[in-house]
Amino acid sequence: MSEARQRQHAPAAALLSPPAAPLSPPAAPLSPPAAPLPAPAALLQAVDLHRARASRRTDPARRSELGQFLTPPRLAAFMASLFHELGGSVRVLDAGAGVGTLTAALVAEACSRPDPPTDILAVGYELDPAFASSLSNVMRACRDACRAAGVAFRGRAVRADFIAAAVEELSRPTPRARFSHAILNPPYRKLGARSATRSALRRAGVEANNLYAAFLALAVRVLEPGGELVAITPRSFCNGPYFRAFRELFLREMSLRRVHVFESRSAAFADDDVLQENVILCGVKGAPPGAVLVSSSRGPDDEPTAARLVPYAEVVRPDDPERFLRVVPDGAGKDVADTFARLPARLEDLGVSISTGKVVDFRARRHLRPEPAEDTAPLIYPAHLDAGVVRWPKPGKKPNALVDCAATAHLWMPSGTYVVVKRFSSKEERRRITAALFDPAVVPCARVGFENHLNVLHRRGAGLPPLLARGLRAFLSSTLVDTYFRQWSGHTQVNAADLRNLTYPPLEAIERLGARAGDGALGQREIDSAVEEALGAGAARGA
Repeated sequence: MSEARQRQHAPAAALLSPPAAPLSPPAAPLSPPAAPLPAPAALLQAVDLHRARASRRTDPARRSELGQFLTPPRLAAFMASLFHELGGSVRVLDAGAGVGTLTAALVAEACSRPDPPTDILAVGYELDPAFASSLSNVMRACRDACRAAGVAFRGRAVRADFIAAAVEELSRPTPRARFSHAILNPPYRKLGARSATRSALRRAGVEANNLYAAFLALAVRVLEPGGELVAITPRSFCNGPYFRAFRELFLREMSLRRVHVFESRSAAFADDDVLQENVILCGVKGAPPGAVLVSSSRGPDDEPTAARLVPYAEVVRPDDPERFLRVVPDGAGKDVADTFARLPARLEDLGVSISTGKVVDFRARRHLRPEPAEDTAPLIYPAHLDAGVVRWPKPGKKPNALVDCAATAHLWMPSGTYVVVKRFSSKEERRRITAALFDPAVVPCARVGFENHLNVLHRRGAGLPPLLARGLRAFLSSTLVDTYFRQWSGHTQVNAADLRNLTYPPLEAIERLGARAGDGALGQREIDSAVEEALGAGAARGA
């Protein structure tokens, strides 16, 4: 859903307020049924026909651009099965509903339980006209399935902007919106810091830089106390500074009960070629923190490969100011987490600082040079990182040098030994953290510039002691660190805050590792062996 299309909405705040009177089926059907009333068990099969038709009518590239990925039926059924309470009067919100597969899955699940609800109100929001028309048809199919199960149903397919409607409702002196259940597959799209949508969200006390975080935050706000939420989202919110405000809101309002992670990037939304790492969250609004069931499977059609019931403090550590979520579904992962829990140091304890590279190349474009010259100094890009070392100059599309002049004086760092880490990696890369050593003996210079897509480990703006730098480079390149990093990072970005949040071995162990690693580029087995040797076999056994 694009920001431009978000602004093209009709006021719909009143639709967020379920009626107080008991629900009953409409006196006459909205349209004559084309087939016998579907049983709850057959509902999703019928709804998937609407999903297939709607998908054929829309451009896949356009759906990807807008962050619209329709929920496959098996995934929707799994999500609906995770609700604990589905009895009594159910008032369900499906924000970013698509064709309504999640609503249908919840209806089928509720009607199939031994103690089905007395009535269901379903409100689905969708902006895309192709999807919204199918959503209306799905609501009618849900009504028919509920009628067959003796459950009263009322469905509202709302073609409107959920964010605008929720913000308007929450801005009232006494907001009326209260849902008992929310089930979401929200759109994935970045929100500009100065966009109208961000401004509207701030009026509702929500700070979010992505549509999916905004949808979840508002869904939480309109849930009643004790209400349940089940949502599938990218795993990227689990760490990093961009989602910190969202994590604080979500964890303040909701008590996590279940986190399920898919081991395959592509399995959850295979039809749309999505390579996003996804998790399913289940929580209860206003409940005290309790044990969390953490599980994993390859995809929605597969049996869980691992599951652990863990204390809440193992998922969200009480001493972590960043409020990272650590998702560790198996015992081997717990061994790795325990190893890092025993490591005593942070970067600041080692006398190490971390900054992003100062050179933003489009701002310094007129000073960039493809090759070194007398009036330039080295400029290091991620492309210069090669097997654990910085190799410069390097032929290719990226510049190798920056003019050394008054206009660039603030962009340099003095020559020294640095550890540089890629801030971004492609989804195809095997490792999340790519670290390399900048050695002034290999790249002689008086000063050096680091491009903004690199994190730079330094000491008070200058180089590190060589032994410490080599040890940090080897440690960050280990399988142990990669395994641990994946427990709380679901995207390919490595933020400076992520590296600050790691725990590290004590200084003497890092220096032992640096002496063992030396100057050369080690293979992965050699790095892991060196880390095990420096930390002790017991500390590294989880790797």
